[in-house]
Amino acid sequence: MISLSDIQVRTLRLRAQRLTPQPSGAETSVAQVVKDLCGIQAQEAPAAALSIGVRRAGLVAVDVERARVEERTITRTWGLRGTLHLLATEDLGWLIPLLGPVFIAGDRRRRAELGLNEDICMRAIRVIQDALANHGPLTRAEIVEQLALHGIHIEGQARPHLLYRAALEGHICLGPDRDAEPTYVLLSDWIGQKHRGLPLSDDDAHAELTRRYLNAYGPATPQDQAAWSGMPLSKTRAAWQSIADQLIEVEVAGAPAWMLKARAAWLDELPASTPIVRLLPRFDTYLLGYQHRVLSVPPRYAKRINAGGGILHPTVLVDGRVAGTWKSKQLKHSLEVTLEPFDQLAPEVQARLEPEITNLARFLDVQATWRVLPPR
Repeated sequence: MISLSDIQVRTLRLRAQRLTPQPSGAETSVAQVVKDLCGIQAQEAPAAALSIGVRRAGLVAVDVERARVEERTITRTWGLRGTLHLLATEDLGWLIPLLGPVFIAGDRRRRAELGLNEDICMRAIRVIQDALANHGPLTRAEIVEQLALHGIHIEGQARPHLLYRAALEGHICLGPDRDAEPTYVLLSDWIGQKHRGLPLSDDDAHAELTRRYLNAYGPATPQDQAAWSGMPLSKTRAAWQSIADQLIEVEVAGAPAWMLKARAAWLDELPASTPIVRLLPRFDTYLLGYQHRVLSVPPRYAKRINAGGGILHPTVLVDGRVAGTWKSKQLKHSLEVTLEPFDQLAPEVQARLEPEITNLARFLDVQATWRVLPPR
């Protein structure tokens, strides 16, 4: 078994996450970036777009929205962990049937508490399908109005839970924004059956999910994948066993972990000679891919990243290790960026901050000013 240092593990994961400098001429589409990572968490649409932007040089925010709304090669819907994601449209044919039943079953008790029994859900989803077919994209409030017209009155949290179920059954997804408010559309109308990809058997889908996970997050463990996906650990372990001949076992922090054999050559490559500095947005997938964050987040600063409530703050990443947080204030044509490092940043790290902030400003099509606060 090959024993990996923490630095080696972080370097491998950075590269798998597309956070290392990309070779010249290696530009890929927005959809390919999303596919390579098997989804981007997207409960906050601007943060999701930036997660793609830091992984593909040359993009601007409108490129991401164009891929979603015009090209429709990526789709915003509920995915891993039962949370909103950007998913490659061509993956929906196997991902939704794999994930949907698990999260729908897991939400059963909450639906019951909200008064959404099976009869109401079935009737309401039929009304939603008919309303979207007849009226096109509708906001949540407009969908609630349509339900009320058919005698189905739902309040409060019952509304998002009903839409969640309809999406996980593959009926609807997020459509174009209207005055900064999301709308919902029929998935079949939005992307067409031929673009959502082919379904897979349950075993094949679990195996494919494991390959995709290790492609973007390895080295890792089945427990890491289960935490990332929200899927049962028993199914995940079985999937790892089914592709065992495609894996290499390594040692990470004294415990076994695995990576794809196809990545074996990466083990012989040296870390970058200059620091790799990235500004990651809120909820970035790099911090969502593992059961624990001890390799990427210094434990004494963990609450600065996640104080509770599932919120992950924007982070300053240096060679795969979180070195601080950042925040921004956007005006009409300008961006004020404030960085809050945990410790004094080395001069070579400071030198890499400016091009990173320049890239952020270019992605958002604004002018940026920035400052570094004293460590605290």
